Amino acid sequence: MTPPANVSRRAVLGGALGLAAAGVLGACGSNKGTGAAATGGGGSKVSLSQWYHQYGEKGTQEAAKKYATEYTDATVQIQWIPGDYPAKLSSGLSSGNGPDAFEGHLERSLVSSGQVVPLDDLIADVKDDYAEGDLAANSIDGKLYSIPMINDPQMLYYRKSLFEAKGIKPPQTLDDLIAAAKELTDKSVKGLFAGNDANNTGGGLTTAAIYSTGGRFLTADHKIGFDPAKVAEVLLKLRKFAADKSLLLGAPTDWWDPSAINQNLCAMQWIGMWAVPGMSTALGADEIGAFPFPAAAGGKPAVVSGGWSAFVSAKSKNIDAAKAFTKWLWVDKTDLQEDWSLSYGFHIPPRKSLAAKASKLQSGPAAESVKLNTDFGVQGDPNWTPAMSTALTDAVTRVIGKGGDPETELAGAVQKINTELSKIFG
Repeated sequence: MTPPANVSRRAVLGGALGLAAAGVLGACGSNKGTGAAATGGGGSKVSLSQWYHQYGEKGTQEAAKKYATEYTDATVQIQWIPGDYPAKLSSGLSSGNGPDAFEGHLERSLVSSGQVVPLDDLIADVKDDYAEGDLAANSIDGKLYSIPMINDPQMLYYRKSLFEAKGIKPPQTLDDLIAAAKELTDKSVKGLFAGNDANNTGGGLTTAAIYSTGGRFLTADHKIGFDPAKVAEVLLKLRKFAADKSLLLGAPTDWWDPSAINQNLCAMQWIGMWAVPGMSTALGADEIGAFPFPAAAGGKPAVVSGGWSAFVSAKSKNIDAAKAFTKWLWVDKTDLQEDWSLSYGFHIPPRKSLAAKASKLQSGPAAESVKLNTDFGVQGDPNWTPAMSTALTDAVTRVIGKGGDPETELAGAVQKINTELSKIFG
């Protein structure tokens, strides 16, 4: 689902470069989880606060409120948080004035600072219904701290008619992609829109570039998981988009909104599957195609798999009640999970059983997106910290935007990342 406009997609979806650092929370209300325990005979119910970021899709806020009113074992108050949700959430959790239950993305710091509780018991009976990658992305040191709510794969979507008019096929290599973007660019249409960040560090495009080399941010034993020399080659090629003037910049909305491709401002757009209904309505489902970020030499095509997950705050005064509500909504109520995934944009339900029967995802560009995610999707790593993300993002910015030497810049980033890894893992 669409993130707030001023927050990068890694801050929202897990796995991309722009992981949000902690910020200052404005006046967003106090913890609502201080009510008395639920009692029989007309006694008061526990009052819980559940936080969501401000989704862009119509009907999402109303749906969240509807789900809460259906729960009868506690009074659940929905807090719809606009603006920089990750920063406000971080401040709220740290101060104790945050939610009882909330959506977010797992980071090791949430666990090491004691801000969230393990949730393994909530999915014990249905654990096999989740993909291993989803469980890994929501676990730290073998314990599950968040329950997947939706999966949002990001890839390149394109206008089939524009490709056909130029005799262009979906790119198989990065050189193909660069050439296609140049060929598709004219006075009114740019070849590619990957965000209003001229350095290509917004969204998940740079993340996909790293994945396309066969690398990952980190290995399973917490080492750097990419080859800087291979990534340097990709970054040098990414410079060509700007040199060819084939990138759309200054679009009315950022990469996560389909307005650019819907308004014929670009032939290709890096965006998530959540936008498929909007693109299909504006352009026709037969007009929309999808392909992964092409493989680098020796690598593999890449789709960036992100999503949102449900947490319970360790600062809640009603942890058991918050866990019970979270289990009810995100484990037991499969009908509501299906509604959340498929009625407000398209998302892949994390439960394998739900995804298998999701009829809306079984045809057209939605089905194509699901298959590409199955074949090439890569989940984020909860051990990849904001400091690591910043080090790499800054290096990419200097390489692409300022002409920096990629090997030198990446070497500096690697050094900073290794310093962070040493702090955490010794």
